[in-house]
This record gives sequence, C-alpha cells and structure tokens, in this order.
Amino acid sequence: MQRIFLSDLHLDDPLDRVFSGFAACLETESTQVDEIYILGDLVEMWIGDDDNSPIALALTELLTTTSKRCPVFLMHGNRDFLFASEFTNRTGVTLISDPSTLDGSLVLSHGDALCTDDIAYQQMRKVLRGDAWQTEILSKSLEERQVFGKGLRAQSIANNANKSSAIMDVNAAAVTDLIGANVTTFIHGHTHRPGIHPIEQRSAQRIVLGDWGPCGWLCRQVDDTFTLECFNLAHRYGI
Repeated sequence: MQRIFLSDLHLDDPLDRVFSGFAACLETESTQVDEIYILGDLVEMWIGDDDNSPIALALTELLTTTSKRCPVFLMHGNRDFLFASEFTNRTGVTLISDPSTLDGSLVLSHGDALCTDDIAYQQMRKVLRGDAWQTEILSKSLEERQVFGKGLRAQSIANNANKSSAIMDVNAAAVTDLIGANVTTFIHGHTHRPGIHPIEQRSAQRIVLGDWGPCGWLCRQVDDTFTLECFNLAHRYGI
C-alpha cells in the first residue's frame, strides 16, 4: 500500500505558487500512489459548498480531476469544517471523520481537538462544530457568510497572537488517550510544527505534517514505512 498524507495548505488564491505546487503534486502523485489523504485546512476559509470564489471553483475542478485517477480522502480542519456532501458529491472526494483509523494500526487526525490546554479555543470549537450553529450560519446568504468568515478569521489571528506557543500545541495525554494500544503511527497537522516524535507510552510514533508556504510537506507511506518529506514547490514537480 502506498499513500500520501498532507494538510494545512491554507489555499486562498488559485494563481499563487502554493496552489500551483499542490496541483502539480496531485497530478504526479495520483498516478503513483494508491490513496491520497488531506487532513484538514485545505483552504484558508470555506463558507459553504455554494462558494463560488475563484479558489473554490479551481479547487473543485482540481479535485474532480484527481479523484478520477486516485481515491482522495478529505478531513475537516479548523478552517474548512463546512465542507459537506454537495462538495464531495461534485468532486468525488470522500469525507472522513476525525479521528480515522486505517489498517488497525494507523490513526489520522487534523489535530486541533488535541490542543486541550487551549480552553478558549476548545469552547469555541464545540460551538462551531455543533449542528445548531452550522444550520444558522448556512441559512445566511453567501455574501453574509463571506463577511462573517473574514471577521472570524481576523478574530482568530488576534486571539492567537496573545497565546503562548505551548498552549497551542497538542497535549501529550490527549494524544495517548486518543490512540489505542495497537496503534503504531499517528499522523496529524494543525500545529505547523512538522516532525516525527516517539509516543513512548504506546510504543508508537507521532508524525506532524507541516504547513505549505516556502515549501511543501507530506508524509509518504510505503507499506509499513512512513517518511516525512519537505520539498521545494517550484522544483519537486517541475512547475
């Protein structure tokens, strides 16, 4: 089995180098691997499946093309938790739950639910992921949601500026509580702190995906071997 895992692309402009690098990555990797997993924060903001912005239209076209060559699985992040069935039906992408378990020994998560020391964020997350809030926000016009989304993003940036670095990382106890005794590998994103860390209490490894910007990041699985890769967006796939 060959898979790649990526997250935190924060796409917002189909003309920038990150989108071009992502498109080139999918074009190449979809012919080489068995499955592609995107573990949240694919876009900077998703305000509903009726989004008709340039990035939404470009992303829909890209994923529709890719999913015809290779199965693509998508997990909600803290920026794109409003991806729903209209988008997945249109693109052929499969939405998966957070967390998800593969092969009995591999657990996937976006990672934000594990930042339990950030109490204010967890309280807000509970509201935003609730059916009541989502029903209310999706009942508003597209224009109203666009304005609201920009305001929510600005508020998040301001709030995070006043938080310590440690409080926004995953909590070690939350990680060990999440994964079972049979898990050998846990992959997540969200924290923008790429690396591979041992989970000694579970005799497992935690692989943290990086955010895309100056370079691209992915974790590659070939059978039972996992490698974390950082690459130049312009050179890796010849864009």
